[in-house]
Amino acid sequence: MPDVSKMINSKKFMWDGVVYESEKEAQDVMKKYKDDNFEVEMKEEEGKHLLYTRRLVKEIVIEGEPPA
Repeated sequence: MPDVSKMINSKKFMWDGVVYESEKEAQDVMKKYKDDNFEVEMKEEEGKHLLYTRRLVKEIVIEGEPPA
């Protein structure tokens, strides 16, 4: 069972829960994650490919009235 999370370059990445049989398949999914503003790292373990992702924070939206 792969690690659920990994620290990569001092950043926490979460495994996407899928074991990819081929590097090509993993790269295709990796591109989709990147298009959705995720940081993605691919790791190979025992001939299988794993993707670890983390969401890039682009904007912080605060709703409601400010405190008085």
